[in-house]
Amino acid sequence: MLINRRTLMGSIALAAAFVGPAASSLAADQVTLNVLYNLPGFTKFHQPLADEFMKNNPDIKISFLAPAASYNDGQQQVLRAAVTGELPDVYFSGYNMTAELVHTLAPRNQITDLTPFIEAEGGQAFLDKNYTPKMAALGQIDGKQYGLPVNASSPIIYINADLVTKAGGDPENMPKTFPELVDLAKKIHALDPKISGMAYDINGWPDDWLWQALVYEQGGTLVDTATSTVAFDNEVGLNALKLVRSFVTEGGQNLLDWDQSRQQFGAGLTGFIFSTPAHVQTIEGLVGDRFHLRTATFPMDNKEKGGVPTGGNSAVILTQDKAKQDAAWKYLKWVTGPEAQNTIVRITGYLPTNKLATGPDYLAPYYAEHPNVKTASLQADRSLPWAGYPGGDSVRIWRAQRDIIGAVMRGELTPENGLKQLVEQTNALMK
Repeated sequence: MLINRRTLMGSIALAAAFVGPAASSLAADQVTLNVLYNLPGFTKFHQPLADEFMKNNPDIKISFLAPAASYNDGQQQVLRAAVTGELPDVYFSGYNMTAELVHTLAPRNQITDLTPFIEAEGGQAFLDKNYTPKMAALGQIDGKQYGLPVNASSPIIYINADLVTKAGGDPENMPKTFPELVDLAKKIHALDPKISGMAYDINGWPDDWLWQALVYEQGGTLVDTATSTVAFDNEVGLNALKLVRSFVTEGGQNLLDWDQSRQQFGAGLTGFIFSTPAHVQTIEGLVGDRFHLRTATFPMDNKEKGGVPTGGNSAVILTQDKAKQDAAWKYLKWVTGPEAQNTIVRITGYLPTNKLATGPDYLAPYYAEHPNVKTASLQADRSLPWAGYPGGDSVRIWRAQRDIIGAVMRGELTPENGLKQLVEQTNALMK
């Protein structure tokens, strides 16, 4: 059937007259959130989660800024944006840098206290339903909830089960303290001098996560808040430095870059290695079928007070626009909710921040099939905040600390002299 061109054009105009206002109204009512996260590799879960969120909330658009290369870079980007007034609406802040962020932005009214939103959801009941107290605390600064935890990782042990068994150990029941682990590493190293008994790559790690782990597992703390000086100027700090030296002298550790160390482990040349649960899939790929891979929780020399530092980030709201704040709160609830956490854990290997995510409708079946991933979740009740240093110079402080710790591991400094330098330089940089 032929249609008159004038009739066709009239029909299109008529349709536009009806559709146009509705479409314009939808566009006008839509809220756009500019969102910044760190680490480009995290796009693999941020984008699909945002797509699902926008599908279920068509009145909210998530517009991602180019991801920052690291937590340090993201922090500097946000602090610069605070001066120019071009802050993102939502930011995924590294736990160890959130205090500095809050202390800088809160006096300027550039970061949002989440308390009113939490109260509207039921207050403490909402928090208790979704997060353990220690997990919720990762987003708390000065007693206020500024962020909701999104990613969480605490160090775990990756085990070459074949080497451990050959050395007389039980890979399914690894030692629970460092002295026992070092003794096992010594036995593994004795099997073959080319094999490292263990690897604790604190000497080349990009941040102080593994150092804090050695302090926390003894029940120690990083900073004395009363004096704003280091809190490991004691047996805790000395024990930690004696340990790292023993990793080399007794455990047969090679002092490699952390990525090289991971490659060596994958080649079957290391008994066990400490790393982040985010490396599970990578390490499984490196190992292949060379040997049986197992994972175990981090050792605790102080069973009563010991804990593990929790790396990762929490989502904070920076916008002060009411409509955007309401939209951002919906987004925060989504990315920290059980469904989104189920997705994140399966993609990354991190431990879930929402305790509902471990249930039968989400991660329970996955954990049954992937026990190496489940290990990190067993440490949730021991999660402690990954702390930063007062003064906002944590990155520079760690670089100085790492050089000293490396010198102790190489035998260039005694643990006693190393601790003295560690304390002096850290306190000086905090000023």
